[in-house]
Amino acid sequence: MAPPLQAQETAFELPAIVVQSRRFEEARNRIAPSLGASLYELDRAAITALPQGEAARLSDVLLQAPGVVQEAFGDLHVRGDHRNLQYRVNGVLLPEAISGFSQLFDARALRGVSLITGALPAQFGYRTAGIVDMTLRSGAEDRGGSASLYGGSFGTVQPGASYGGMLGPVEVFGAVSGLRSERGFENPTRGPVALHNETLQGRGLIHAALPLDDRTRLSLIAGSVVARYQVPNTPGLVPEFTAFGRSDFDSAALRAKQLQRSSFLILAGQHALGEADLQLSAFLRSSSVRYRPDGVGDVLFDGAASYVRRESLSFGTQADAAWRIAARHTLRGGLFLSQDTTRNATDSTVLPLDGAGGTVNAPFGISERGQARQQLFGLYLQDEWRLAEALTLNAGARFDSVSGIIEASQLSPRANLVWSPDEATTISFGYARYFTPPPAELLGPVDIRRYLGTTLQPATLRADPVRAERSHYFNLGLRHRVSESLTLGAEAYARAVEDMQDLGQFGRAYIFSPYNYRRGRVYGLELTADWRDGPWRLYGNLAIARSEGRGLVSNQYFWSAEELAQVERKWVRTDHDQLLTGSAGGAFEAWEGGTLSASLIYGSGMRKGFANSEVTTPYVTLNLGLAQRFTLPDGGAWTARLDLLNLFDRAYLLRDGTGIGVGAPQYGMRRGIFAGLSREI
Repeated sequence: MAPPLQAQETAFELPAIVVQSRRFEEARNRIAPSLGASLYELDRAAITALPQGEAARLSDVLLQAPGVVQEAFGDLHVRGDHRNLQYRVNGVLLPEAISGFSQLFDARALRGVSLITGALPAQFGYRTAGIVDMTLRSGAEDRGGSASLYGGSFGTVQPGASYGGMLGPVEVFGAVSGLRSERGFENPTRGPVALHNETLQGRGLIHAALPLDDRTRLSLIAGSVVARYQVPNTPGLVPEFTAFGRSDFDSAALRAKQLQRSSFLILAGQHALGEADLQLSAFLRSSSVRYRPDGVGDVLFDGAASYVRRESLSFGTQADAAWRIAARHTLRGGLFLSQDTTRNATDSTVLPLDGAGGTVNAPFGISERGQARQQLFGLYLQDEWRLAEALTLNAGARFDSVSGIIEASQLSPRANLVWSPDEATTISFGYARYFTPPPAELLGPVDIRRYLGTTLQPATLRADPVRAERSHYFNLGLRHRVSESLTLGAEAYARAVEDMQDLGQFGRAYIFSPYNYRRGRVYGLELTADWRDGPWRLYGNLAIARSEGRGLVSNQYFWSAEELAQVERKWVRTDHDQLLTGSAGGAFEAWEGGTLSASLIYGSGMRKGFANSEVTTPYVTLNLGLAQRFTLPDGGAWTARLDLLNLFDRAYLLRDGTGIGVGAPQYGMRRGIFAGLSREI
């Protein structure tokens, strides 16, 4: 894949502590290379050059990569998968939070981010649609700090600050930011501003590293986010039920809310031992979501109001090693152990059904409590074998097992062959056998019998447990440097799946639930172009994809009997299937200290309608940015920026509220004007 332009390095003698820090970074990269997989990189210069700069969410940055489909609430679909992303921070796997990690990281703390897809080497397991590999800024190389204020349309106010430096031998970098906005969730209407949609958020991250000697380093990384959301309303709806002696309610006055928390802690140690590099890490991740309904209003409109609480705690350890056993062989191996415990509590107010299928105005409560515990174990070994000067084979296998709510295991062979017939061309072919356990943070038992004879009685009285997904993945890639300025790339992939996993939002709470298709097939093509010449940086990506499944074999109570029958007898598109996805953009250093930038996102539309048989309207959004660096008489270095998002003010649907696993209409953001000012400290 063609990455954006790397920042030019100035030739000067680096301080000893910076040289040492870079040596540890290079050693960590040798442990987990992406040889043979599809790699799309954005360094800090490329990230800050995008519209919004360091105020952008991680998901907004990743939308510039090929094959990444925009979803509501910052979620992403990569190569026909729903979520199924593995987040790695400085080489350490981090289990995903209930609400995803796109809300936890913003660009402020990132030195760079890579999206790794395709036939992944053996060290990558469990979440296999893509690896979001983040490298954090460090106190050794990112000394000093900055304070900023960013805001504009939709009542947006986003303060932030960061600082890096040395505390004796310890290098430290920290970043904090806040957000207040009237656009928390996606708008369920076409209008520019949704009713009752305010969000308040705060996030922080710290990275500290202590070198014990020239060959050993200890690192600590911790981060946390707290986000409060109002759930947006659709005016003009008419209640369908009578309860509490009422049959009327203004839908614009509903007051549902959601609170989300996510935190993580990583402790890692690196050691160089002759020709071997080692890293041992331990991690802890806590995540929770609480949805509070409008007790009366939700019952009148939906026939039920459910207070939902979900808490997930995950901890584990990871060990990785790379050993250069010969000039042509590098052996890599490692293991992974984790345990995830998810607790669920639901308190629902429902209406009883009469003998004719109508409701009785006698609301009562149903409480359900559950716990899901899941353990993961993984072990891998692989050999990077240089068969010839221009030909490298990376072959290996991993064994994974999951126990707890389900019991399953698999031995998964992996192989990538990379050929460089000349300095300008690279051709790769890869195969991977994947094993994907269900997302533990989203699991929870359900007792359908509790809801029989009530407004929460499902149409289908069956809830088979979620299964582990197994697949065969093939990837063929070509990258060619046409000239010093232009690089082109193409990637073709295909995936044959057994028990294909998908996610859906069922109910008003913004929490996903997993389910399985008996069989799945996913295939596509990605085209990339990158052009760099002097002050210009331009890129473009186009992805063609198809994702479909057949036969629903878990959590069938989410669907009607008609939908189940339709999916049983024919292949249907998954709800997140999008035929064409495009991204493009660039940056131009127009004058000294001034940068003009643009980014474009195109989508042909995801699925809607009965059994996902229809498609939403295509859309395109164009964002523009202007950033200017300047120095005031006091010697302070300042940056001012102006961003215009969705230039043409296109009202476009991400979801229309129909289709399998789609909870409500969701429109993309209308035109917004934002400005910011930051000062380096």
